[in-house]
Amino acid sequence: MSVSDPSKQNEVIVLIRPDDELYVALTTQCDFEGRQLRGFSTGDEFFSEWEEKKFNVVAIISKSDILGKYGINLIENLNKTKLASVPVLLVAKHLDKNLRKIALSAGITDIFIRPIKLENIQTRTNFLINNWGDLQKKLKKNRITTYKTPFGKRAFDTFFSGMALLCLSPVFLVVYLWIKLESKGPAFYYSYRVGTGYRVFKFYKFRSMYVNADKRLKDLKHLNQYDIDAAANEEKPSNVATESLCNDCLSYGKCQFPLYADKIRWCEKQYIDSRKTNHGSAFFKIKDDPRITKIGNVIRNLSIDELPQLWNVFIGNMSIVGNRPLPLYEAEKLTTDKYALRFAAPAGITGLWQVEKRGKGDMSEEERLMLDNTYAQNHSMVNDLKLIFKTIPALLQKENV
Repeated sequence: MSVSDPSKQNEVIVLIRPDDELYVALTTQCDFEGRQLRGFSTGDEFFSEWEEKKFNVVAIISKSDILGKYGINLIENLNKTKLASVPVLLVAKHLDKNLRKIALSAGITDIFIRPIKLENIQTRTNFLINNWGDLQKKLKKNRITTYKTPFGKRAFDTFFSGMALLCLSPVFLVVYLWIKLESKGPAFYYSYRVGTGYRVFKFYKFRSMYVNADKRLKDLKHLNQYDIDAAANEEKPSNVATESLCNDCLSYGKCQFPLYADKIRWCEKQYIDSRKTNHGSAFFKIKDDPRITKIGNVIRNLSIDELPQLWNVFIGNMSIVGNRPLPLYEAEKLTTDKYALRFAAPAGITGLWQVEKRGKGDMSEEERLMLDNTYAQNHSMVNDLKLIFKTIPALLQKENV
């Protein structure tokens, strides 16, 4: 251990979401030249305390995957504050060349793959802090230019979504009041989605189910009269209404794919996976599903539950036309050269695959991804307007797209 430099004792290295083992290892086994280490369980907790105390942050080490909430999304939140530019290092679970390119272009300075070598994180963190001024100049020169929505498209999106929000405000008000009167909980919910350039944002919808809807599944097994495996599965824990973590989240000790509504959250990945696993079960095809509210049935059938996404368009997270934004766990699988192209296009409410699906039945995942790539290569205002006009009849088909 080297002798601490007294001049560096007021410098702080921030640790975001470190588990106990990582926190103890970094604080007791690493020499950061006398700098302080402060741990925060969430980014919001860190920003709140920094706004209040304005302590001297010289580096941030975040335990998160690149597309996780505290990965590249952390950079965006940092840019919104008055915090001076500092090196941001990630402790992630996996990495490939495209994920690395995404991270570096977003502003992540360095990435460590678990299990990490403490001497590496110590050496590289100290080096980055001590040479940050010179390194920052080089990083700015070499930074990759990310996609920026053309002015014409952004102007159209802002005007269209603004007018739609204004004209539909009575509908929003009626739906909001109906949801609030029929069941407890907020009228809106959100989950994290990955859009243009792998940017992570909050994706809004109207709530159409009762509070803890997924946890009610175990109480509805008596309706599953046609599932011959129902008795055999009775002894098994529900893979939807569970408090345990899925395999992808175990290493974090916390759910990485949450849906937020009411004062609770549940795992979106676990829920969708369970739906796929039980796709053929009559349980999931029960008529008049009691988990769905009365207003929920109405707004789902009329696609009104999707209207809050107009706000996403208005604030610039999405466009009217583009490739549908994906959940984090799906986006992490699409970082190869073959599929990364889809993220070079705007994220949108409607797009090419929704229109192409009309009258063609189920579309494979491969076909949808290829259509996303096709849109990314050929999108223009003219083509966008054509897709908007084609979307109207596509919405009239029986199957929702």
